[in-house]
Amino acid sequence: MGETIPIAVPRKGRPLESVLDRIARRLNVTDLADEIASTLRHEKALTKGSVEPDEENIYHRLAEYSTTDDPTKPEYTVLRDDRAGKPRRIVFDSVTIPLEGVDTDIQLVGREEPFRALRTHEFAMGFDSADLVLEEVVELRSEPLDRIADVNARINPTDTDVRVVTGLGDTVYHTLMATPEVAPGTEPLDRAFLESYEGPLCIEPRYERLVQAVLGTQTLDGVEFRYPEDGREEEAAIAETGLGVYLTVTGSTARDHGLLLGEQLFPSETVLLENESELSEPVATVRSLLDGDDLETQLTVDG
Repeated sequence: MGETIPIAVPRKGRPLESVLDRIARRLNVTDLADEIASTLRHEKALTKGSVEPDEENIYHRLAEYSTTDDPTKPEYTVLRDDRAGKPRRIVFDSVTIPLEGVDTDIQLVGREEPFRALRTHEFAMGFDSADLVLEEVVELRSEPLDRIADVNARINPTDTDVRVVTGLGDTVYHTLMATPEVAPGTEPLDRAFLESYEGPLCIEPRYERLVQAVLGTQTLDGVEFRYPEDGREEEAAIAETGLGVYLTVTGSTARDHGLLLGEQLFPSETVLLENESELSEPVATVRSLLDGDDLETQLTVDG
């Protein structure tokens, strides 16, 4: 093994699976990626109670999964889940992947918030949700933000050296939705409607800054944010409020609550990030292996 480049990745869920899929396709490590993904899906099912464990003791299962004397085998760790009761859950920790044809290896390192680990210069590269970039560092302006190509331009260089490189194509959308009573009849349910709308808008609290950036502060004049009560389904809360913004894939759950789907305001994807002040030739080599025009992404950043 040569120089090892650590890359911060999510510990679980759809973002990590998107990273594993990208790593598998670009670095030809499909078996490794499948092993990690299937292990974590099984552990998620155990945590949710949808399957029964063969081994009740979570630490015994952890010992079976992890091979600490071989860094090229995946390791896992135990965290408290954020569901009611705070159940313990096995999540991804790390694995080292030798790269073919170069004197460099990469080490995927699990982090709860990879973007913040890049901001503190722990890593030169990482993967995280594009949403977190909007929630934390993009400047709020009166005009809306609707392209990922504009995100980097809205990052104040005094705030962070982290920039978006590209998206991974696991696209879902922050979508405007409303009840028929609030929706504008025959007119589109879109940003233009919001410009004349005054009243409550239901969003998840963690998306407040994102929604402000995406819609623009001028559009939100006269709009009052409302938040779902703890434990309440987001679509149900939006149906009660009359208007809201939430992530959708098919929109079926929103329709089940009698909601009409409007404009897809902004794409949400897992993105490849880099800390520009930490770049080196080996890091650039790894970035070129992970980037590429084969990505079917909504988040391509203009050169």
